Amino acid sequence: MHFALINNNRIEAQPKLQGICSCCSKPVIAKCGTRKIWHWAHKSKTGCDNWWEPETEWHRTWKNNYPADWQEITILNDREDEKHIADVRTVHNLVIEFQHSHIEPQERNSREQFYKNMVWVVDGTRLKRDYPRFLKEWKSEGISEVHKTDKSGIFKVWFPEFCFPEAWLKSSVPVIFDFLGDGSMEDSEGLRNTLYCLFPQVGTHARVAEISRKAFINATTNGEWTLRVQEFRNDFKKQDELERKEHQQTMSRPPNNVKYTWRGIPLIGGAKEYRKRLSTSYKPIRKGRR
Repeated sequence: MHFALINNNRIEAQPKLQGICSCCSKPVIAKCGTRKIWHWAHKSKTGCDNWWEPETEWHRTWKNNYPADWQEITILNDREDEKHIADVRTVHNLVIEFQHSHIEPQERNSREQFYKNMVWVVDGTRLKRDYPRFLKEWKSEGISEVHKTDKSGIFKVWFPEFCFPEAWLKSSVPVIFDFLGDGSMEDSEGLRNTLYCLFPQVGTHARVAEISRKAFINATTNGEWTLRVQEFRNDFKKQDELERKEHQQTMSRPPNNVKYTWRGIPLIGGAKEYRKRLSTSYKPIRKGRR
């Protein structure tokens, strides 16, 4: 963890310091080596927060885009019988979780249910295949079928499983994919510096937004993020409802170019005459008296 309490003040790890964990109130010591980023660790194994994981430089860099007093905030649930440490909670009560390591679907769901108003930021460079897979689909119009919409920066994706890791496809909150990593990787296509937001799926296809880092940080800082996400989701629902109705209308009427015939002879009445003849041809023949 980045901060511990010393005399009720939140202090970053420094050599030889000892402090108190802000979540479980147990002793922690500063770990200030040369191989890992400086951090606080519990003196002994303890059941503090089972969602907590070791931080990478990527993790710490993202957190430092926000004020120190927004970082590592302990949150209690409504019943006050469960608490966890959020990576960032803004003054607008938006929780931002930065995820580098693998996470099981059950834990992902639990975090989303616990924090409710939240957004994930996922390190898209953890597995070597993730970015090449995304690049292939996003640029080549591959099997995932990425299509632009009438809103700038918003795309429809028919098969998002070919673009993004499957573990995140059923998230109930937005997931931001960051493919930049530490910035040292090749970016010949110029796509790594952009963030890609996968929205919870509405209707038959997924929506993805291209967002600049600055825009994302600003929107989550000034409180606009939650409102914008809700507006997007409402708009997606309206679009899908319109498309569903148009599809039903198309399916309910026969195409204009269909030519109906009966025993090889074209029918002037078209579909109506065809249905009429079809129905009469199957009526039972009544036998007369002998």
